[in-house]
Amino acid sequence: MLSFLFWLFVVPAGAAALLSVRTGQRYREYVEAELRAPELDVPGDEEGADQTRADYLPAVSLILPVKGLDSGLAENIKSLAGQDYPDFELLIVSRDAADPAVQAARTLLGDRARFLVAGEAPGGTGEKVHNLTVAVDQVRPESEVLAFADSDGQVSAGWLRALVAPLADESLGATTGFRWHFPSGGGFGSLLRSVWDSTIAGNMSPKDNNFAWGGATAIRRKTFDAARVLEFWRGTVSDDYRLSAAMNVAKLGIRFVPGAMVATTGNCSGGEFLRWATRQMIITKVYRRNLWLAGFLAHVFYCGAMLASLGMLVFGEAPWGFGGLILTIVPGMGKGEMRGYVARLMFPEREEWLDRFGWAYFWMVPIVTWTWLYVFVASSLTRRIEWRGYVYELLSAEETRIVRL
Repeated sequence: MLSFLFWLFVVPAGAAALLSVRTGQRYREYVEAELRAPELDVPGDEEGADQTRADYLPAVSLILPVKGLDSGLAENIKSLAGQDYPDFELLIVSRDAADPAVQAARTLLGDRARFLVAGEAPGGTGEKVHNLTVAVDQVRPESEVLAFADSDGQVSAGWLRALVAPLADESLGATTGFRWHFPSGGGFGSLLRSVWDSTIAGNMSPKDNNFAWGGATAIRRKTFDAARVLEFWRGTVSDDYRLSAAMNVAKLGIRFVPGAMVATTGNCSGGEFLRWATRQMIITKVYRRNLWLAGFLAHVFYCGAMLASLGMLVFGEAPWGFGGLILTIVPGMGKGEMRGYVARLMFPEREEWLDRFGWAYFWMVPIVTWTWLYVFVASSLTRRIEWRGYVYELLSAEETRIVRL
């Protein structure tokens, strides 16, 4: 029986692990190519498109929803306001003008930003989505591109240029970056979150079939309207999954832009991380069920293969047991090391942090694999999430119920 379970789990888990290494190599090659010459288009574009992309600097409205005092809020807001971009407006939107984040932003920026008050969200719509909806309705007429950011991340001065530039290709739907956690104090829970979340960043595709993460997204205004994004946002708490769904329905690609990555610096305990990660997977389960299910099954096989291999070791089949462990664990650790290398490319200013904590992307991978399984199991048990003072029940991708404030 043990031998049967060993082969049942190890063969598919090993094959998936080896395949994921090749996927990781393609990701690394894409990031290297993009960051060597960030003004260039991806290979295969027509001659001269690189200059078109570099020269594409349309007027932009950058929308930042805020609530509460996020870690590093002052630096985060200043990084967005200080973009090296010739023509953009920064709109800061909140439910309440008395929100402490608004007060902090007014003190920091003065008239360098426009402040909007969205008021109470209608029933069944998340507060952030409502804030974004109100802000989109009030952008200046001359803005050709809408860009979205989150208040818990810091960006480089060239972030907005990098995010907007690929939209020179009018057949493209949207562009996106993603977050990377650089917890200022280290700590087990914080590092675990960084390694866990880096696996999502590391699965961004060189092809234009990504999802548009809400903390770093740009989209042409006419594309936003034509794809009926506001309709997709009705009754939802997930701005990014639903914007992505709108792009998918419109058959428009979403391009990952390595130069538009976002650094977050907050710390967390192990319990805080697990609650946060579970919330992410509950949202994924509701809005991208096939993706959630595929990830769940993959980690059942990965963890099952580890247990079966340990069983072979305990019951005297050491060569097979060691082989199974190596096949299922080592490729993932190697891919984690690759993600640490890519982080150095995307965040050269974080080299000191990576010198100190970069080991985590290799050595913590086995723990992260089991953490993924825990998070998948926990997310399978409920559709309720707690998010910034609300409890939401995610009835479907188009319907949300607010349980309590």
